[in-house]
Amino acid sequence: MTETRAPSSGHGSPEQRRQALVRLRSIVGHLRGIERMVEEGAYCIDIVRQTLAVQRALDRVNALLLEDHLQTCASRAMQSSDPAERRRTIQEIMDVFAYSGRR
Repeated sequence: MTETRAPSSGHGSPEQRRQALVRLRSIVGHLRGIERMVEEGAYCIDIVRQTLAVQRALDRVNALLLEDHLQTCASRAMQSSDPAERRRTIQEIMDVFAYSGRR
């Protein structure tokens, strides 16, 4: 198994990023399995169940990354003396929530 190192970006927590990478790599593997199911003509409902599982896994990655963002990047921005930075950060978070409600 390949070692998963945290990215060296200045954004977020290296440990949270490492956890997100582990989860995303697992999701990629799951997607490959679903791709095989489609190619092999698996039962439709079985495929749908698997795609729903991937969606839930992606939701968990999003929750992990959002929590990390709030704890690190957004927290720093909210403590900033720059009101424009605080407004920008609040708007970013509001935009994510608005986008997540579109389906």
